[in-house]
Amino acid sequence: MKISILCSSASHPVYPYLENWVSAASATHSVELVQTKAKLSGGDILFLISCHEIISRQDRARYGAALVIHSSDLPEGRGWSPQNWQILEGRNKLVVSLLEADDKVDSGAIWAKRPVEFEGHELCDEINHRLFSVWLELMDHAVEHFGRVVPQPQDGREPTYYRRRTSEDSRLDPIQSISAQFDLLRVADPDRFPAFFDFRGHRYHVRISKVSVSEVSDE
Repeated sequence: MKISILCSSASHPVYPYLENWVSAASATHSVELVQTKAKLSGGDILFLISCHEIISRQDRARYGAALVIHSSDLPEGRGWSPQNWQILEGRNKLVVSLLEADDKVDSGAIWAKRPVEFEGHELCDEINHRLFSVWLELMDHAVEHFGRVVPQPQDGREPTYYRRRTSEDSRLDPIQSISAQFDLLRVADPDRFPAFFDFRGHRYHVRISKVSVSEVSDE
């Protein structure tokens, strides 16, 4: 099987996971990982993972299936960074959807869904690891069941949409408590969009890390 993965940025935290998946899948399939659609060579499956380019119907027609992985229970939560917005809403139970790419964002037919549950303490790297592991499971599912899947249209719920997050969405309020802003601290990417606050004429970045049980017991 010939498989292409298009991920627009090598700095995205999912990229090393994709590289590992490509390494494993290349034992039995022809797999390419590219950052621009100009480098796509066509084939059986195209995975669009954090892709920022417009992939037209003509682009998709070069593949047997063009698939997107989206971390919400579609049609709820279409749009940008759904896992972050949902955690900020106080949710710990999420759904990851594998769907067909379509002209209208996140509107394609569903191939599969997987639940993901958090405990409310996980930080950005832990959240990513749990989600990305499920993303790879869904990629495996697509490859294993290619040609046998009967895609299902998204259900009749009214679609909801999330806007694109910006660095401003990582702003903390120095007057509010840590507990009131803990979920924002959890989802803020410490490398690309670190949490920050302005105070007394200066801007400060805030990065948190989890202390291991052994470190606590040694204190």
